[in-house]
Amino acid sequence: MDTESVQEARDLAEKARAAQAEYAGFSQEQVDRVVAAMARVGAAAAEPLARLAVEETGFGVYEDKVFKNRFASEQLNRSLEGMITVGVIRYDEQRGVLEVAEPMGVLAALVPVTSPTAAVLSKSIISLKTRNAVIFAPHPRAPRSGLMAARLMNRAAVEEGAPDGLVQVMEKITMAGTNELMRHPHVALILASGGGPMVKAAYSAGKPAIAVGPGNVPTYVDRSVPDLDTAARRIVNSKTFDNGTPCAAEQAVVADRPIARALRSAMERAGCYFLSELQKAALRPVVQLPNGVPNIAVIGQSAGRLAELAGFRVPAGTRVLVAPVDAVGPQEPLSAEILSTLLAWYEVEGWQEGLKRANQLLYFHGQGHTCGVHAADEAVIGAFAARARAFRVLINCGTAVGAIGHQSGLEPSLMIGTGTWGGGIFSDNITARHLMHVKRVAFRVAEWNGSGGQGVKG
Repeated sequence: MDTESVQEARDLAEKARAAQAEYAGFSQEQVDRVVAAMARVGAAAAEPLARLAVEETGFGVYEDKVFKNRFASEQLNRSLEGMITVGVIRYDEQRGVLEVAEPMGVLAALVPVTSPTAAVLSKSIISLKTRNAVIFAPHPRAPRSGLMAARLMNRAAVEEGAPDGLVQVMEKITMAGTNELMRHPHVALILASGGGPMVKAAYSAGKPAIAVGPGNVPTYVDRSVPDLDTAARRIVNSKTFDNGTPCAAEQAVVADRPIARALRSAMERAGCYFLSELQKAALRPVVQLPNGVPNIAVIGQSAGRLAELAGFRVPAGTRVLVAPVDAVGPQEPLSAEILSTLLAWYEVEGWQEGLKRANQLLYFHGQGHTCGVHAADEAVIGAFAARARAFRVLINCGTAVGAIGHQSGLEPSLMIGTGTWGGGIFSDNITARHLMHVKRVAFRVAEWNGSGGQGVKG
């Protein structure tokens, strides 16, 4: 199987290189038609793709995956309309510099199990918007989801006149085959979103890589919040989106002590269940295996299912389990990123302590990712904006959708850059502009008369 998988990777890379070489000559109008067709097809297939993703992985919520598929096609494409990715991007007459877009070539994309179809749709669209080809390596737990989404994207492109092979997917999935794909001479760049081992493999492949790290998103709720029920509802709706699978979803609530009791009541009204000491003790070995590795079985599960796995029951209608804890770090498994319907709960005295606790959580598992703040005090908001160890600070909105640019004005993207703080390079939401080179043509603006002379305009 390894041999077959390795050969498949080589064959796909050869086909992608030939297709991309032809596609590089397409005009902006042709490219935009191709991408628009892909977006229409992705949106039209949002429901069957979501159904297959849930059935195949057992993670998340069907309706939310439908939303993600539409977001990753229609909304993403709308954000790219008017973006120039072919030919001259801009000309700075004063500096005499002409900027010209160039594709990168063949991209290899690793697909996270938490978003096996939306990730394929979005990465296909931003890759072809910039005249690249892309080859997907699906997660072994979601091979059919990745295959269906990639084939739909390639077919849509071909029917709009693009060469066959711009969007391809590995069917014989092994670690050896994925490594061969990432290391293949024709692959120019790796796009990696997923678990830690996947990201580490991408960085170890000897190729440029754009990878995203864990989130472990803290959300601080300040005493200046005018309506705690609204804040609680926003947090719970965000945390329960796709059963907590987005890396941008809240992982911990940091509550200012003067409003902590009232916020707890508001969270309970919104569907939260606060765990007892015995229940927390039962849950810890469920979310983290004895070797310290997160338990994949809890990803994207409902609150009731999480409780069931830990051996206890919660009231009907419970949406989120909340674990009041004190520590942050390896000694407290409930303080780590857990992509499910579970929140850690901390109480602090004032925003200074809140900022300190939020940064502790980010330093532990989510540097550079996202931090949420619910506050009306501009000084508090300003302090978090300046000092939170995250490149996205979301104010008074749910982080799961706010960070990807749905409830906020951020660029629509399912790849959240964490910058050098999180072991990456870009701190942006990753989109098409990150997948093209810019060639600069510089005209003479000054004369040079040799090493001993003076520069003279002319």
